[in-house]
Amino acid sequence: MTGRTFAPGPDIKRMNQMDLLKSEGGVLQSLWLLKCLFCVHFSALFSLLVSCGNWFTFGILFQGGNQTATVLTLCAMMDFNLMQETCSNSTKNKEAIRRAGGIPLLGRLLKSPHENMLIPVVGTLQECASEESYRIAIQTEGMIKDLVINLSSDNDELQMHCASAIFKCAEDKQTRDLVRKYKGLQPLVTLLGKANNKELLAAATGAIWKCSISKENVAKFQEFKALEIIVGLLTDQPEEVLVNVVGALGEFAQISANKAIIRKCGGIRPLVGLLTGTNQALLVNVTKAVGACATDKDNMAIIDQLDGVRLVWSLLKNSSADVQSSAAWALCPCIKNAKDAGEMVRSLVGGLELIVNLLKSTNIEVQASICAVVATIAKDKENLAVLTDHGVIPLLAKLTNTSDNRLRRYLADAIGHCCMWGTNRSSFGDATAVAPLVRYLKAKDSWVNQSTAMALYQLSKDPYNCITMYEKGAVKPLIQLMGSDDETLQEAAAGCVRNIRLLAQANRQARLFN
Repeated sequence: MTGRTFAPGPDIKRMNQMDLLKSEGGVLQSLWLLKCLFCVHFSALFSLLVSCGNWFTFGILFQGGNQTATVLTLCAMMDFNLMQETCSNSTKNKEAIRRAGGIPLLGRLLKSPHENMLIPVVGTLQECASEESYRIAIQTEGMIKDLVINLSSDNDELQMHCASAIFKCAEDKQTRDLVRKYKGLQPLVTLLGKANNKELLAAATGAIWKCSISKENVAKFQEFKALEIIVGLLTDQPEEVLVNVVGALGEFAQISANKAIIRKCGGIRPLVGLLTGTNQALLVNVTKAVGACATDKDNMAIIDQLDGVRLVWSLLKNSSADVQSSAAWALCPCIKNAKDAGEMVRSLVGGLELIVNLLKSTNIEVQASICAVVATIAKDKENLAVLTDHGVIPLLAKLTNTSDNRLRRYLADAIGHCCMWGTNRSSFGDATAVAPLVRYLKAKDSWVNQSTAMALYQLSKDPYNCITMYEKGAVKPLIQLMGSDDETLQEAAAGCVRNIRLLAQANRQARLFN
C-alpha cells in the first residue's frame, strides 16, 4: 500500500516512524492499529469500516486511547482512502479527524522539529483545507505562522504541502494578511526558482495567485521582482501551473504600473496564445488577465494585432457559464480601448447576434457581464441599430424584475445607452421596463443608484415613461439622490425630475386651457 502520509518501507523505517510517534505523543495504546496501516491486511479492515459507515464510533473507539494515535491513525486512513478505490471521497475521514479533536492537535504537531512528522501533518492539513471549517481553524489556531516558517525548509515535499495549504487558505483576506505579516511572500517567490519540480511550482504559483488578491501583497511581491519571474512561466508549463500563473497575472494587472511590466517582459503574446486552449479554469483566468491588460492602450494594440478580441469573443460560445462571463467582462475594456472599436465589432460576423442571444442565459453573472458588453457596444450608433434589430430591447426589459444589485447596475446601464436609438425609449415603456427600474432607486448601492438615475433620465424623454415614473413614486427618491456628492448622479436625477415636472406642468396648463 502506498500513500503520501505513511509510505511503506523497510522494517527499520517502520520502527523509526513508530519511535517518532512515541516521542511525539507517548503512543502506547492504539499502536497495534497504526502498525496495521503498513500491512496489506489493513485493506480488508478498512473496507469493512467504510462499508459500515460507522466513522463516529470508530473515532470514539480510539479516543479511549491516546489522542495523538487516534488522529494520526485517521490521517493515515484518509491518505489510504484517497489512494485506493474503497471509498469515493474522503469527506467522512476529514469529519472523523475533526470529531476526534484533530485540528488543534495537528496545530500542535505542526510545531514539531521532525520532518518525518511534519510532512504527513502538513499533508493532511492541506488536504483538509478544501473544507471551509478547516481553513477557518488553520487561521484561528495560529497555524499560518508555522506554515510560513516551513516554506523555508530544505525539504521540497514539506515546502509543497505548506504552499498548497496557503494556496487553499488564502481565499480569505485575513489569511493573506497573516502570510504578509509573517513574511511569507518572499519565500513563495523563492520557490519559483524550483521550476523543475512541477508539483512544488504549482503549489507556489497557486499561493502567490491567491495572496495577490490583496493589493498590499502585490506591492510586496514586486519588491522581490515576482511579476517578471511569473511572466517567464507562461510557456512550457503544465496546465495546473499555467492556471495559477495566469491567475496571478490577472491580479497583478489590476495595478496600472504592472500592465506595462507584463508587456515589456513579453507577456501579452503568450497570454493571447492561451485563449485557444480548452481548459475551462485556464480560460477563465486568461480572459481576466487579457481584460485587465487591455485597459492599457499599448497592450490593447498588441492584443488587437494578435487577433485577441476575436479569440475572446469566440469564447462566448463556450459551454461553461464561467468562461462566457469572464470573456464578456474582458470584452468591455477591449472594445473601449480599441483604435476603431465600432468597426472592429462590426467585423465579427454574427458577433452582435451572439451577444443578444446570451441575454437569454439563466446565469446571473452571464446576464450582468453581457449587459455590460451591450452598454459598451451601444455607444456606437450603427452597432446599437444592429442590436435593436436583433431584439435587444425586449430581452433587456425581461431582466428588469431581478433583485440582484450587480445585475441591476449593468442592466440599467445597458438600458440607458440603448435609449439613444430610434424609438427605443418608448419600446422600453411598452415592454414595461420603467416601473421595475423605479424600484432600483431604493437599492443601498451607489452604483445601482447612479446607473438607474441615468437610465431613467434617458427614458424620461418619452412622456408616457414620465407618467409611469410619477405614478410609481420616482420623484421623491430622485430628489434625495440630487443631494448626492456624485455629480453624475446629481445631474441625472435632476434631469429626470425636470422632465417629469415639465410634463406635469404642460398637462396642468392643458387642463386649464381646455
